[in-house]
Amino acid sequence: MPSRAQQVAADIENTLLAERTPVGTSLGRRTDLMARHRVSPTVMNEALRILRDRELVIVRPGPGGGVFVSSRPPQVRLGALDLWFSGSSTDPLGLFEARTHLEDTLTSVALDRAGPADVRDMEWAVEEMRAAAGARAFLEANMRLHLAIARAARIPVLAGMYEAIAAIITGTLTRVELIPGHEEMYAHSIAVHGEIVAAIRDGDREALTKLMSLHRHDLVRAEDPSRSPV
Repeated sequence: MPSRAQQVAADIENTLLAERTPVGTSLGRRTDLMARHRVSPTVMNEALRILRDRELVIVRPGPGGGVFVSSRPPQVRLGALDLWFSGSSTDPLGLFEARTHLEDTLTSVALDRAGPADVRDMEWAVEEMRAAAGARAFLEANMRLHLAIARAARIPVLAGMYEAIAAIITGTLTRVELIPGHEEMYAHSIAVHGEIVAAIRDGDREALTKLMSLHRHDLVRAEDPSRSPV
């Protein structure tokens, strides 16, 4: 379970994300934040340290000081991961929305068309997710899994679209990090993806429908929540 300081840091970050708080905005003084979140000085100091380490806030002492927003939150939150992207004419959230809709369609079709070799490719990708040494490796294994599912659907045009979207995401991704207190969500993501592969292997459409609903629920939260596919 995340510590109280991690929870407070996540709450503050979530507010910045949901409200699209501009850089330079004052969040108040440390004592204001303590009162707002009902925590001790020790807990607030640790929460602010977490946010400073993530380069989201700066603390200025003295008259006129306080806690200020120093950079924007990540452009996309993908389950237990925060993702930042380079400037591009393509909106990262739009890419993930398209990816989500393609995954829904292609996974459903793959249930009927995947062969043993396809399932082995999927299982290897899940093992790569489990063995991933860092956030970026985990994301890349996740994308390999969904690409294996896309290919198993035997609809080359849609699989090609999925592969193109994955290539753009990979090519414009500049930074990926695990969110604070990520452990439970991280393990849950691996478990859900493993069960999706098992449902495809077993031809269990009822289980797959429930799992894809879980998958969508966990998937994306971004700067503009009104456009999130969650």
